[in-house]
Amino acid sequence: MTHPGGAGRPPVAAGARGAGQGSPRADGIAEGIARLRRALRRGARVADPGNTLAVAQLELLAALAEHPGARPGQLARLLNMRPNTVTTIVNALSARGMLDRVAAEDDRRAVRLTVTEAGRQAVLAWQATNAAVLHLALSTLPARQRRALAAAVPALDALARAVDRLADAPGMPAEPDS
Repeated sequence: MTHPGGAGRPPVAAGARGAGQGSPRADGIAEGIARLRRALRRGARVADPGNTLAVAQLELLAALAEHPGARPGQLARLLNMRPNTVTTIVNALSARGMLDRVAAEDDRRAVRLTVTEAGRQAVLAWQATNAAVLHLALSTLPARQRRALAAAVPALDALARAVDRLADAPGMPAEPDS
C-alpha cells in the first residue's frame, strides 16, 4: 500500500502469489497491519478530537524528530511521499510553528528542517494518545491474546526493518514475480 499522499510503488496485488511473496499468510499480515493502522487512527481521533494535525503531518514530524536536519527530499524518500507533498506539509507545519527551516551549511540554496518544541510536543501527544488507545484496547483482550501480541513485538520490529531494507534497495519489484 502506498503511503497516504505518497507516490510510492503500487500495492502488491491481493491475489498475487509467488516465491513466498503474496502468500496467504503475508496477505493476512499486511491486511491486519492496515486494519490496525486504520483503527489506531480512528481511535486516536476519537480520544483526542482537539488534534488538528493530519496523520501525514504527524508522521513527517516524527520522522524529522528521528532525523533532525533532514532535507525535504530526504524526508520524501524516507516517507515514500512525492516531493511536492512534503513541501506542502512542510509549509503548513512551518506556518503553525512546528518546524523550522535553516539554510544548509554546505549549500545555501538547500534547506534543512528541524522540529520545534511545539512540533516535538505534538508528536509526543500523538504517541501518548496512540499508546493510551492501545493500552485500553489491549485491556479488553484475553490474557492469552495479550501475551501473543507481546511475544510478536520483536518479530514485528524485525519485519519493519526488513521492509525498510527492501524499500531502500534499488530495483525492488512492485509486485511479486509469478
